[in-house]
Amino acid sequence: MLAGIVAALHIGKLPPAIPVLQAELGVSLVQAGFLLSLVQLAGMLGGALIGVLADSVGLKRSIVTGLAVLTLTSMLGGLADSAAALLVLRALEGGGFLLVTLSGPGLIRQLVMPEKLSLRLGWWGCYMGFGTGGGLLVGPWLIQQLGWQGWWWLCAVITALMLVWVGLSVPVLSQGDRMHGGSPLSGLRVLLSRLALTLSSPGPWLVALIFAAYSGQWLSVIGFLPSIYTEAGLDGALVGVLTAIAAAANVIGNVMSGRLLHAGVGVRQLLYSGFAVMTLTTWVAFSNWTVAMPWLRYVAVVIFSAVGGIIPGVLFSLAVRLAPDSSVISTAVGWMLQLSALGQLVTPPMIGALAAWAGGWQLTWLATGCLSVLGALLVTRVARLLQS
Repeated sequence: MLAGIVAALHIGKLPPAIPVLQAELGVSLVQAGFLLSLVQLAGMLGGALIGVLADSVGLKRSIVTGLAVLTLTSMLGGLADSAAALLVLRALEGGGFLLVTLSGPGLIRQLVMPEKLSLRLGWWGCYMGFGTGGGLLVGPWLIQQLGWQGWWWLCAVITALMLVWVGLSVPVLSQGDRMHGGSPLSGLRVLLSRLALTLSSPGPWLVALIFAAYSGQWLSVIGFLPSIYTEAGLDGALVGVLTAIAAAANVIGNVMSGRLLHAGVGVRQLLYSGFAVMTLTTWVAFSNWTVAMPWLRYVAVVIFSAVGGIIPGVLFSLAVRLAPDSSVISTAVGWMLQLSALGQLVTPPMIGALAAWAGGWQLTWLATGCLSVLGALLVTRVARLLQS
């Protein structure tokens, strides 16, 4: 779980730095949107394939490799002198982030008793809220002290320490971690058969599309908050605290999702409620009707993040339940994160462009509302699948 949080720290390290990057490197609002989303490029292009490789070569090995990639790219990122270089490195960071986060659920499944799996996967879903929230909270202060380059290098050091800790402490449990030999052709057949098994099943598709509808709007709203509040004239340190609280509130929903599932609350009710609240709160947060009530808007964003956090917690549990076989759990999670990454790649630049066209953020709720409606329609299909 700590490895997941450290990986998500690299998502959260960027938003506090956007105003500084705009001033020092001339990053535009649309480029800032791509910086927020390009970390998802690897997931969008090959999440399922990386999941197959993780299932085959071993979950622990996958996590260690991902942490190594994040360490290296963050070190190099501190040396970047242009927006283009940062964009390339953010795309590479996405590969490391994906290796860590798609392997976590499968490894947790091996480490905990079956009756506690929903609770533990609910906690695993907190990695994004804790990691991004931590970055948003301390990032503004550390950027003032160290510069944005020093902040990048500090994240690299933290990730390197996490890499060593995982390597020394996490047991080797998966069969893949013990795989030896075998011809490349036979290995390729195994990879393709696992990928085909996953993609021929409706469950992983539905879960992945729902995750995409959720994650794109969450990253957009939370990722642009520092820029929105800076434009409103708020102090940088206060902006960091407010944004961190909003991001960390996501943890509440993640934890509650596991407890509610464990208590017998239905998947459909939880997901419908999450999307409905996200739609309502984005309207309150961005509508012209609330422009004179900034604190009401902020409370709406916190509720958006907190209640919306139920959705990923439920979806990680569903990805494990609806995987067609226990040998392809990471592949199923990888496919879910692949389409989630597509949502996170497309949505922030889209909302940034919408804000630039509208001359403000007042139409943001229309974009996120459409995504919530799509997510709710897909939930209906999942409910039918669970009943069949």
